[in-house]
Amino acid sequence: MDQTRGRRTALVRLSAITLAALGGAAITACDRLSPAAKQPSFRGFDLTGADYGRDFSLPDVYGQVRTLADFRGKVVMLFFGFVQCPDICPTALARAAEVKRLLGANGEHLQMIFVTVDPERDTAQVLRDYVTSFDPSFVALRGDAEALQATAAEFKVFYKAVPTGSSYTMDHSTQSYVFDPSGRLRLVLRHDQTAEDYAHDIAQLIPQP
Repeated sequence: MDQTRGRRTALVRLSAITLAALGGAAITACDRLSPAAKQPSFRGFDLTGADYGRDFSLPDVYGQVRTLADFRGKVVMLFFGFVQCPDICPTALARAAEVKRLLGANGEHLQMIFVTVDPERDTAQVLRDYVTSFDPSFVALRGDAEALQATAAEFKVFYKAVPTGSSYTMDHSTQSYVFDPSGRLRLVLRHDQTAEDYAHDIAQLIPQP
């Protein structure tokens, strides 16, 4: 097993451990809900009632500070990654584009947001070109080191620079967070889940006419 694959496997395992911890907190929160409120049935971890992941406040690629309130009325999917990520990040973004397709007309109610954990190399132009190559509606956010650290802590996200010869790569969490149209954190989805799994859960958060 090469070094890159080893790091990828370790990251997925780390995310699984993190998700297990998050899931335990979610179960505690959900136990306070009525039986009717426990529906629908999700394939990801139900985080309804979690006391973290409440909001973010980071500039987009045009310098405008964005928060969850800017996307009220849409289901928001949030992912932390970086442009030079060899496989996890492009897979996450390609899957998000496929989820939109699977949702059909309801795809317009999904907003994908990509937060870079490598603001030193991921300039605004680089980020804009990267995320929009997957879907023109995708939004990228880029904060300074302090803002990124605070946001990652709010979402219990891990990231770390790892030297690779004369350069470096980034190890980071691989889960995706999903907010309902009211801006409440509802789900965390695993990287090893399929686009169909994602679409199944997200469809249940989209208001029906």
